[in-house]
Amino acid sequence: MIRLVTFDALHTIITPRKPIYVQYSEVFSPYLGTLPPEAISRSFKLALKQLQSEKPVYREGAASWWGEVISRTAVGAGADPQVVERHIGEIVPSLLQRFGSREGYRLFDDTLDTLRELRNMGIRTGLITNSDSRILAVLKDLGVAQYLSPVLVSETERAEKPSMSLFLAACVRGGSKPFHTLHVGDDLKEDFLGANNAGLHALLLRRLGLDGDGGRKETDEDLRSVRGLEVITGLDGAVEWIRAHNAAQDE
Repeated sequence: MIRLVTFDALHTIITPRKPIYVQYSEVFSPYLGTLPPEAISRSFKLALKQLQSEKPVYREGAASWWGEVISRTAVGAGADPQVVERHIGEIVPSLLQRFGSREGYRLFDDTLDTLRELRNMGIRTGLITNSDSRILAVLKDLGVAQYLSPVLVSETERAEKPSMSLFLAACVRGGSKPFHTLHVGDDLKEDFLGANNAGLHALLLRRLGLDGDGGRKETDEDLRSVRGLEVITGLDGAVEWIRAHNAAQDE
């Protein structure tokens, strides 16, 4: 019987209001001139991957961490390093503010309906995210904070998915055992395998179309070899899975 459902945040219940590279370009432009969008996109992904490896869990603070990502993104996209250094003090706060509110993010169309439906079913809903603490303001701004408890954020927990400790802590705070808990997220390693390894049920969310990267996250990804993998293309799939699972438990 599922009593608690935890969700990932980015690309699961929320998504950038406009592509990240477009929003970066909008903020960069007055200071750095026009940079090729594809270069910003490529540079951002590389900078993010580097910082996640070099300084996990927002070591030294989220503002400093993101400042480095932003600086590397701009320089990697072709901006003059000296110009970036001159204006980084204006660029970073602007982007941090944008991505700490509804200006930078929106809910997926199925998010609110799903949270309401699960509440009506008597199922508690929470969040486990590798984001920094600004996600709390985003959730409040988007009107869903009241549906999510517990909320575990990497910056404050000092741990990141797929760490087993995050999933088990969510169960304890949500008053549920791992086998009574379902986790839903879009990352194979962080969400599906992380939750499974902690003893939770898990569903891999792969939204189709642009918001979900066509249902594929990595170019070399092969889901066929993952034992027990269950994939859904929308949050309604999670509700259907829970109904079927709980009905089977009642038999």
